[in-house]
Amino acid sequence: MTMTIARPASTFMVRSSPSEPAIPVRRNPLALARRFFQISIAAVADVVAEADLTPLQMGVLSYVNKTNGEPGIDQVGLAARLGIDRNNAGVIVLELEERGLIERRVSNADRRARHLYLTPQGEKTYLRLTPNTGAAVDRILAPLQPRERELLLDLLTRVVQGNAAYARPGGGRRRRRREA
Repeated sequence: MTMTIARPASTFMVRSSPSEPAIPVRRNPLALARRFFQISIAAVADVVAEADLTPLQMGVLSYVNKTNGEPGIDQVGLAARLGIDRNNAGVIVLELEERGLIERRVSNADRRARHLYLTPQGEKTYLRLTPNTGAAVDRILAPLQPRERELLLDLLTRVVQGNAAYARPGGGRRRRRREA
């Protein structure tokens, strides 16, 4: 019989600013994925805040723009690409619509479907923010050499593709218990 001996988790120290004490971060995929997500969202949030947008709202602009997006995509397709449920996608689209950044058009083929298009103001906002969001991504990946950046993207792509069954809105969340 083989016995596995539990070893202490490997950690490394991180300091968010020179005046803050260093804190240990576990070197395991879940802890690192959480930190990477946190860093990425914070960096993009800083950039899109100038337009009073959230990173998710910028994601909508990214998917619907004329330059490299999919203008005319429907809300269900948008929700799938963003990894959020259809209701949340509808709420975000409504917020952007109220701000004059996006418009919904009823589909000729299916009157229930809504196709999404950026307004001229939405296109301008997207084009204005894109260089800054690209710079934020560059800052995040600055510790890596160009080949390492590509390797990181390749590896993350393989992990995401290999675990597509778990990439669904609400996946892994537990319902909160109601206290009696």
